[in-house]
Amino acid sequence: MIDLYTWTTPNGRKVSILLEELGVEYTVHPINIGQGDQTSPEFLAIGPNNKIPAIVDRDNGVHLMESGAIMTYLADKHDRFFPKEPVARAEANQWLMWQMGGLGPMLGQTHHYVHFNEGKAPYAEERFLTETNRLYSVLEKRLADRDYIVDDYSIVDMACWPWISRYEWQNVNLTQFPNVRDWYQRILARPAVQAGYHVPKKMGEIPGG
Repeated sequence: MIDLYTWTTPNGRKVSILLEELGVEYTVHPINIGQGDQTSPEFLAIGPNNKIPAIVDRDNGVHLMESGAIMTYLADKHDRFFPKEPVARAEANQWLMWQMGGLGPMLGQTHHYVHFNEGKAPYAEERFLTETNRLYSVLEKRLADRDYIVDDYSIVDMACWPWISRYEWQNVNLTQFPNVRDWYQRILARPAVQAGYHVPKKMGEIPGG
C-alpha cells in the first residue's frame, strides 16, 4: 500500500500515472497547493521541501519526496518501466534528468509568465517561450525513429507526458511537432494514463493533442 500526497499538477500526475500502470494499491491524500496544504506540519513531515508529490510506502515505512526519486524507487521495487542493465539504465536516466532539470522547470516558468501572468514581463515571456520551443524540438528529434523516449515505454515517458499535456498553456501547436504529437496520443490511449491524469480529482477533459 502506498500513500500518495498529490495535487493536479504535471509533477503529481507523473506518480499517479505510474501507480496506475503498476496496478498497485494506493491511497490518495489531496494536497491543495492553492490553499497552502503543502505548508502544514503534517505534510512537511513527509515532504520537507513543501512540494508535491510525496509518498509513504507502508510496506517498509519509506518516506519520499521529489517525483523523479519516487518514480525510480517504485519502478525498481516492482521491477518494471526502468531498465536494469547499466548502459540502458544510464540512457534512460539521462532523459529522466532532462525532464527533471529542463523540460519541467522551463515549461513551469512558461506557465507562470505566459499562461498566468501574460503581459507583465515581456522579456521573461520571450525567454521561456523560446526555451519551450527548443525543448519540444529536442523531444521531436529524439522521437524521430522510436515510439518512446528510450525505446520501451518507461517512467521517462510518464515523467514527460504530463508536462506536454499542457501544451495549450505553452502556446504550442502540436502539429508543428508531429513526432511529439504521435507520441503524446500513443500514451494518451493507455487506460492507466487516463486514470492517473484524473488524480486526485477530475479537472476537465484531457487535451487530445
